[in-house]
Parts: sequence; structure tokens; C-alpha cells
Amino acid sequence: MQLLPLKEAIAAHVRDGARVALEGFTHLIPFAAGHEIVRQERRNLHLIRMTPDLIYDQLIGMGCASQLTFSWGGNPGVGSLHRLRDAVEHGWPQPLALTEYTHAELALGYQAGASGMTCGLMLHHTDTDLDRVSSSSRRTLSCPFTGRPLKAVPAIRPDVTILHAQQIDAAGNVLLRGIIGAAKEAAMAAERLVVTVEEQVARLDADMNAVVLPSWLVTAASIVPGGAWPSYAHNHYPRDNRFYLAWDEIARERGAFTAWMERHVLGVRDHAEHLRLLGVAA
Repeated sequence: MQLLPLKEAIAAHVRDGARVALEGFTHLIPFAAGHEIVRQERRNLHLIRMTPDLIYDQLIGMGCASQLTFSWGGNPGVGSLHRLRDAVEHGWPQPLALTEYTHAELALGYQAGASGMTCGLMLHHTDTDLDRVSSSSRRTLSCPFTGRPLKAVPAIRPDVTILHAQQIDAAGNVLLRGIIGAAKEAAMAAERLVVTVEEQVARLDADMNAVVLPSWLVTAASIVPGGAWPSYAHNHYPRDNRFYLAWDEIARERGAFTAWMERHVLGVRDHAEHLRLLGVAA
């Protein structure tokens, strides 16, 4: 595990054309890392995420992505992700290829990747539109023991998974607490794991519901207070719902979106300056 400034961690481990998963289920979304990817002008990324959220709207709108594997593509609590829709419907700023899953299917794909399996299996209850439009990303088969219909989802193995967490200790062990979604599975499925953290501590404050990622799993870590804003970090700061609402208008038009990104992401050196410009306390 290397403890690096975020700029160096992204430069070393996120390459053009990579399969990149920035996970965090409404909570602990690694916005700071996503903004650094934008500043470093990464291109042709295959983005993977359970819910694209605002961070993928920003990455897609800035031309970083050519593919998206996801489940439920929206702005939580508001509606459409306008930059995602513009890329799909009009090819702006470039076309975006989609692979869509349910939450359960995508989590199963991560789990299969983390387990070294080629695919994951779940019960197949009924056909859906996803089965018809995304047949290349799932298969149905019969259980060899019971004959019940099963759905097979291919393993998802990111080149790099990026997470945000609350703590890292001196040995490089990382603590996540609160709602973590598929973060653990996405971390274990990836070739490399980059983590931004709120703070470094002598000893992790791990309660019975916490998840500890051991240092041998972590490729690089960066200390970035406020690195999940405007999503939230349990026991550190709440979700900024006002910003999620404001984003719907910011992202609706190409000009307004580009101007906001140029001023608040491209126009700053790092995430700390980004937060100061927006008047947010880290």
C-alpha cells in the first residue's frame, strides 16, 4: 500500500481505456477522485457503478467515458442525469455504450469477480425488458439439481476500483462504516484498489457493523477530508441535498454544465480548493 497525494494516485493507477468502478451507495461516493480523473483528462474509460449518481454525470459530460455498466441511471431523489442522457440520445460529447443491470445483478457480478468465478448465479423469477435488450450480459439456464430457472451474470472485474472511506491506520488498513453497498465486493474484484479517506488514525475505530479492508488489498490511499461531498460520510458530514437539487438545473444545458465544471473542477488545484470555492467546510 502506498500513501500518496490524490493527484499522484490517480496518475499512477487510472489509465485511458481502463475499466473503473467508483463505488459507494449514496454514501461515501468518491467525488474527489472523480474530479481528479476529470482534471487529468482520462479518456475512453469503461465506467462501472451501481447507481451512476452525479459523479458519473460529470465524468460522462466531460468526455471521460465511452462505456457505462450500471444499475438505475439517475440523480437520487431528483430524476434524470442530463449529461448521461445527452450522451446516449445525442452522442454528446461522445457516444456512450450501455450495459444495464438490476442492483442485485450488478452486485452479483462484483461478487463473482471477487470470488474468482466466471459468473454468478441467481434465481430467475420472470422475464423483464432488461433480459430482452441486454441478452449479451446475462444468460438463463436450468439448475442441474432442481431444474429451476437460473440467471447467470458474468463476473465484473474492474481494472481499478476507487472508494472513499472514513479512516486509515498506520499499517494501511482502511475502515468503512455505515451504508457501503457493494464497496467490499468491488474492492475485492478489482486488479487495483485506490481509496480516499477522511483521516489517518493510530487505531481504527471499528464497531461490529464496520468493514475493514486490509492493507494488502489496498494499492494506494490518499487522505482527502470531505472527499465524498456532496454525498455523505457517516459520522463526518451529511448529504448535501440542496446540491443534488441544484445539479438538476446545472446539468440540464450543455453550456451551464461546462461552465460549472470549468470553474469548480478544472479551475481548481485539488478537492480542498473545490470545497473552499463552494463554501463547504471539510
